[in-house]
Amino acid sequence: MIQEDSPTTPGFADLGLRAELLDALFALGYETPSPIQAQAIPLLLGGADLVGQAQTGTGKTAAFALPVLQRVDLASAQPQALVLVPTRELAIQVAEAFASYAARMPGLHVLPIYGGQSYTPQLAALRRGAHVVVGTPGRVIDHLERGTLQLDGLRQLVLDEADEMLRMGFIDDVEAVLQRTPPQRQIALFSATMPAAIRRIAHTHLRDAREITIQARTATATQVQQRYWMVSGLHKLDALTRILEVEDFDAMIVFARTKVGTEELAEKLAARGFATAALNGDVQQMQRERIVQRLKDAQIDILVATDVAARGLDVERISHVVNYDIPADVESYVHRIGRTGRAGRSGHAILFVTPRERYLLQSIERATRQKIAPMQLPSTEDVNDRRIARFLQRITEARELEGLEPFQALVERYEREHDVPALEIAAALARLVQGEAPLLLAAESRPPRAAPAADETAPAPRRRAEAPQSGAMTLYRVEVGRAHGVEVRNLVGAIANEGGLDNRSIGNIAIRQSYSLVELPAELPRAVLARLARVHVLGQMLQLREAGDGPGGKAFAHAGQAPGQAKPFAKGGAKPYTKAGGKTAGGKPFAKPPARAGSKAGWSSAGDAHGAARPAKSGAARKPR
Repeated sequence: MIQEDSPTTPGFADLGLRAELLDALFALGYETPSPIQAQAIPLLLGGADLVGQAQTGTGKTAAFALPVLQRVDLASAQPQALVLVPTRELAIQVAEAFASYAARMPGLHVLPIYGGQSYTPQLAALRRGAHVVVGTPGRVIDHLERGTLQLDGLRQLVLDEADEMLRMGFIDDVEAVLQRTPPQRQIALFSATMPAAIRRIAHTHLRDAREITIQARTATATQVQQRYWMVSGLHKLDALTRILEVEDFDAMIVFARTKVGTEELAEKLAARGFATAALNGDVQQMQRERIVQRLKDAQIDILVATDVAARGLDVERISHVVNYDIPADVESYVHRIGRTGRAGRSGHAILFVTPRERYLLQSIERATRQKIAPMQLPSTEDVNDRRIARFLQRITEARELEGLEPFQALVERYEREHDVPALEIAAALARLVQGEAPLLLAAESRPPRAAPAADETAPAPRRRAEAPQSGAMTLYRVEVGRAHGVEVRNLVGAIANEGGLDNRSIGNIAIRQSYSLVELPAELPRAVLARLARVHVLGQMLQLREAGDGPGGKAFAHAGQAPGQAKPFAKGGAKPYTKAGGKTAGGKPFAKPPARAGSKAGWSSAGDAHGAARPAKSGAARKPR
């Protein structure tokens, strides 16, 4: 590989990009290329294979997206570029970035494909034609095996966050995709670190690759106080409302992941009485300027925006940034919180994190070299205290206004004619002013839980799996075990990502020598089970089947399997399973999970730290705590 020196950073116009892309970058507020963009774009435009070692937060999405868009042929509807990413969140994020950069390229179609989404819209979009496909490895492999994704016309392949795909156990799927691509395609591989497996892929599949290494420039402003709330108990909208009611803010940007998400959230906040507007890529430039001016003039206080729509936004009033949807890369996070705390002013950044997104929080902390503090969500009492204080302040402000005499005369008249104390009249008038909205929140049955501290050295607490309404779980067997090098984190990552599950809904996991046992919600649709049966982990097809029906079990793989594989599952739902003398809804007890002679039922929860399976005592399966 050829090591590239870092040249003096040019402007975007010096990189050889077409006018449509330059116009889009200008509209998005991009000014000068980041180091990785300045080095990678000319190399990729020249046709070279590339290995880019760069932390998230260095601008690598534009570094590969702009060259792809520069070379795409809009007249050909077949996929010409494929971007592999480790998670569905990143697939959506990268696809949206492509669409933003291609805003001046009518007819350009970008399609994200990932597990957990119905095949129907993906199949329809593939039939219509997509120039760029952004997908997770498992779902891409699935479409390739179905024949619904054709790579005959592929010109460019991008592997984004290759080390993360290795960590999640997808590297064999990545190799399988590479083997199905045309030999003359261009490959760009981006990775924060370069473990041996990633180096091997680069040396095996890339031709005379240029290599660039970029140091992250993700240090966040020290004057921005950063906090996170681990989403639990309350709906995110209710939690955001509490924060808006209690935090002292002048103006705020709330970041959502999608255009539709900005519009829906802005409408809901407006319905709750907040002066709000949405800003996304569909907003025309003139309208955008009006919205920004209204924000500057304090006519609106909350802007709900996507990443690209907020680029270049510098409004002095912005004191708070809320990451309602956590960004999939550190670059976006640093950009987002950079909208506050500017020019030496203090600012506040709040990040909403679901348990499944904890790894993204850890990535942000590692890349920015800063710990983000957990925050306590305002309680009902906190909200009510602030509501009362604001109501009393409104009374004080009204008393200071001129022209109260006619109203005093009316109150005195009402008091005489109806023989009602002035206190009751004042209360009635206050009720009239308040309207239908309740003045106070109802008391909580329990206070919201504080977010746990992000202590990397302490093991994560075991969590009870979130099953469907019945609470029942079913025990499944998958054909990958210790002999294949599998760890709990590999199974959790593959099942959650490709099955569209929250990792909290995955129950106990037992790693055996040649297979593993996994608890999943009993009411999972057969289509999800069938999809999971075909997922590959460490090169092994899971071949998911119920473990309670003997060695064969009930298989959920699709028809047309190779000889020796189980027949497709036809009828019947998953059987509810509870451990240690539990019962089904019908009252019939179930036995303990089956175990082979001499084996130990070493169970581990999906929430265990570091993904390490922990052996149970006395060989018995442990209950989630």
